[in-house]
Amino acid sequence: MIERFKAVVRRHWPRLRLRTILLLTFVFVAALPGFGALFLRVYENSLLRQTEAALIAQSAALAAAGAAKWPGVHGMPASMGTMPSASTLDLRLTSILPERPAPIARRGSVDPETRAWATRLAPVLRATANTTLASIQLVDPQGRILAGGDARLAYGAMPELQAALAGRAVTTLRRNGAYRPHYALEWLSRASDLRLHHARPIVVDGRVVGVLLLARSPRALFVGIYEDRGKILFGIVVIFATLVVLSGLLSRGIVRPVEALGEATRAVAKGGGAVPEAPTTAAIEIQALYRDFGSMAEAIERRSRYLRDFAHAVSHEFKTPLAAIRGAVELLQDHGDMAPADRKRFLSNIASDAARLNLLVSRLLDLARADMATAEEGARTDVVHVMRCIADAYGHEGAALDVRISEHPVPLVAMPSNVLEAVLAGLIENSKQAGATQVTLAARSAPAGVTVIVTDDGPGVPLGDHHRIFEPFFTTRRSDGGTGLGLPILRSLLDANRGTIDLDAAYSRGASFVISLPAKL
Repeated sequence: MIERFKAVVRRHWPRLRLRTILLLTFVFVAALPGFGALFLRVYENSLLRQTEAALIAQSAALAAAGAAKWPGVHGMPASMGTMPSASTLDLRLTSILPERPAPIARRGSVDPETRAWATRLAPVLRATANTTLASIQLVDPQGRILAGGDARLAYGAMPELQAALAGRAVTTLRRNGAYRPHYALEWLSRASDLRLHHARPIVVDGRVVGVLLLARSPRALFVGIYEDRGKILFGIVVIFATLVVLSGLLSRGIVRPVEALGEATRAVAKGGGAVPEAPTTAAIEIQALYRDFGSMAEAIERRSRYLRDFAHAVSHEFKTPLAAIRGAVELLQDHGDMAPADRKRFLSNIASDAARLNLLVSRLLDLARADMATAEEGARTDVVHVMRCIADAYGHEGAALDVRISEHPVPLVAMPSNVLEAVLAGLIENSKQAGATQVTLAARSAPAGVTVIVTDDGPGVPLGDHHRIFEPFFTTRRSDGGTGLGLPILRSLLDANRGTIDLDAAYSRGASFVISLPAKL
């Protein structure tokens, strides 16, 4: 099921430019606060609490006025009752009560002093209600309406009324039965059909003498948005302008450099072009990508030249023995009555050329393995120990070759011992084949690792051949069966293990090779 869904998505997924993806991402992220304000009720809660704060302020002023007008009170009373704590109204958490119960016919009568007090306070309540558009009623401790409603009615037990009679000012949310939708999108608002009911006690000398009941519908969500339309539009314009600027910066820092690098890639793939310089406005990672791509293009070009030259050299090396074999075979075929001595000589030439071809193939395989070799992680080798093993092996051969060691304390190197043994053994064999009678192995510490110097007392390398001895198939002993692949194989083995080998041109008595080995970290 999931795979089918993914297949459908992949089939219909639009192809988008990176600029478009960045702009859409920025717009979505910028719109999240707006969606949160609407759908997480952040903005609507703010409107709700604004309405509550207005009711609290009105009730506090009216309660103070009512307490001041109470019979026998001169000036502001010492106690004003318990002030409400910070608003805790939340459309997602606060319980919503049913619509306020209608008052019922009251029982009993109000004493004349209370009636006179309510009469003096009524004009203040009416003027405040006309100005703030809030519903304001004054009731006595028995719930009987004193002002702001039918004096013949009284309220029964209500949570907010009971809390006020206990000396606490409270606000509750109730349904508004008179609510009717006024616009199409009003269903998005949870507070549209609600009404805030605030109850505040009027306390004189520690006694609740009356309760103020205030009610008002909160400001509608879209009415609030419309009233704040200037601020909202200004914020949208500023945010959108910021997004455009950010998209432009990212375009210059990422998109344009990537496009330029793509064009350079296509040009390099066709065999031309060059990698441009990384733009100064590009991100650090993009600049690093340019450098890495330039190194890769250079390595590809170097490898391509190497393969072309290598293929040419291989064809040349194989062509000579193959031509000789073909000529000998044709002579044998054309002269069936050839003398036995001549036939034997031609067959011997064929066998010699075939052996050379076999040797070339074997050495080419060794070179290919050396070129494809990779460094072994965690390898560590004692150079002096390997040098002793090599000297011991050649010292027991009984050959006229003396291998000496110049020992010095050196650190371990990050290279497998078998690779170092193969390199040293190959150089000793090369010296032996060149006619040397003595080889010296010396090791010393270097800033980047260990330097091994292999010198011999042979005829050395002609000055004109110094720059060619590591080229594949270059040899001065072709007549003796040399393939010219020994030193290239050794260099490839060292390259694969982060080592190097060079010929010391300053050494004049024989051949001297300088090997640099990486230290073990």
